[in-house]
Amino acid sequence: MSELWRNALEQNLFPGDLVVEIGRFFQGAPYQAGTLETAGREKLVINLAEFDCTTFVETVLALARCSVASDLSPLAFQKNVKFIRYRQATIDGYASRLHYFIDWLRDNEKKKVLKDVSRLLAGKPTRKKINFMTTHRDLYAGLKNEAQLSRMLLVEKNLSRKSFFIVGKDKVARQQAGIQQGDIIAFTTDQEGLDVAHVGFAARQGRHLQLLHASSKEGAVVISKETLGAYLRSNKKFTGIIVARFHNALR
Repeated sequence: MSELWRNALEQNLFPGDLVVEIGRFFQGAPYQAGTLETAGREKLVINLAEFDCTTFVETVLALARCSVASDLSPLAFQKNVKFIRYRQATIDGYASRLHYFIDWLRDNEKKKVLKDVSRLLAGKPTRKKINFMTTHRDLYAGLKNEAQLSRMLLVEKNLSRKSFFIVGKDKVARQQAGIQQGDIIAFTTDQEGLDVAHVGFAARQGRHLQLLHASSKEGAVVISKETLGAYLRSNKKFTGIIVARFHNALR
């Protein structure tokens, strides 16, 4: 992996290009759901061998921050994963992890990791009742704890009160020119209680905009064969996208 960082640093890549360069390094890595759902107290889990869509995005962003800071040590990487994954960069039980994308995005905007650019791409404000995790409590071992359940209910209540911007499914084709290499693309869903169903990175392949992501369907980290627009249209449950941009300023 040191060769990857050496090349990235020597090329002085733009932030989005750096993100995609790092993401490509993991192409072919197997897809694995639930790697963060460990028994016992909440702890930082690092896994560079297999990913779900969220852990892939978090890993790539953490490594990009390490590269920008010219600190590629394991300690710096772990610190950046924690910084991105947890509310206010602090591990304080299961509910301190940023489980919902809109929660994750807002917290990382405050930490200046990302900038939500959906509004600039003709995104429209949307409100939705967010409660998927607590209404499917049996799927999440961490919610067996009553205190963590209570905290998650409060998180969901707060998220349900706030608007977030979505670039509608019918608007994405017209806005593709404004999506940059390495932008985070989150697919919003009509599934009850849930904000986002999938996430990855925009990757330009010639004139086409495609998706670099950990795919459950493909079983690995891949660049989608179809364009971003075709990928979006292929899933009836997707309602649009949220677009966020890596911010290379470090705290």
